Amino acid sequence: MILIVDSGSTKCDWIAIDSDGNQLLEKMRTKGLNPEILSEKKLRKVIKKNALLKENRNIVTHIYFYGAGCGTDRAAELLANVLKEFFINANVFVKEDTMAAVFATLNHDKEAAVVCILGTGSNCSYFDGEKLHQKVVSLGYSIMDDASGNYFGRQLLRDYYFNQMPEDIKVAFSSKYNLDADYIKYNIYKQPNPNAYLANFAEFMYLNKDSKYITGLIKKGIKLFAENMIMQFKEEIKTVPVHFAGSIAFFSQNEIKEVASQMGFTVGNFERRPIEGLMTYHSKKLQ
Repeated sequence: MILIVDSGSTKCDWIAIDSDGNQLLEKMRTKGLNPEILSEKKLRKVIKKNALLKENRNIVTHIYFYGAGCGTDRAAELLANVLKEFFINANVFVKEDTMAAVFATLNHDKEAAVVCILGTGSNCSYFDGEKLHQKVVSLGYSIMDDASGNYFGRQLLRDYYFNQMPEDIKVAFSSKYNLDADYIKYNIYKQPNPNAYLANFAEFMYLNKDSKYITGLIKKGIKLFAENMIMQFKEEIKTVPVHFAGSIAFFSQNEIKEVASQMGFTVGNFERRPIEGLMTYHSKKLQ
């Protein structure tokens, strides 16, 4: 059994296939396994909690894990050791989530493209057909992650508390979420995964996209991301497409295309869930 895994900070998708690329089990989902946020103990706890993974742990031969927070050797090794400890017969390969986005969005193996992730977090890289290139080292959700779920969650909360929301949006926002100040601060400063907590608020935008305030908020975030991240590759985007992976990107396609038109880059593919593209990619590799 081969496990293909795509993990963000919020959630982690697992697909099991055989050596012919056939799916063996229903897609499984656990909490996100970000080694930059969770301790070894918590990483183990998340994995052990899944009954199907526990039941099949001894027959897993290979694990291809792509995850947020796995961009450094230290973090990747930490997570690999946790996986090897649980799946005792498996060869484990851990790569950063950017490579999942690359493999899931490319039109073919050797295509050159700029590939962006807009999910709970955000990132942008250039794939030259063989190697991945990054010009910006991410400092995490509290400093970077423009146009990500946690970015938009933070903006919504700020606008609510600074009274910068239209009244009808403010009423709708307060009726959907617990916006008590102490409750928000408890989740941000006392609970694990504050980035995932903030990202939960982003859903509100896509339920209220008929509002000019909301579309303006989305465009502002996308433009900021493009200026800070995509334009790092201003020479590359003259000749290659810009692909996008993640739910925020998928539901912001119109805004992304509008910003692209203004800033002069070509939008390529959108993949809401990279795990599906990864399954196709690895199945082809097994043939």
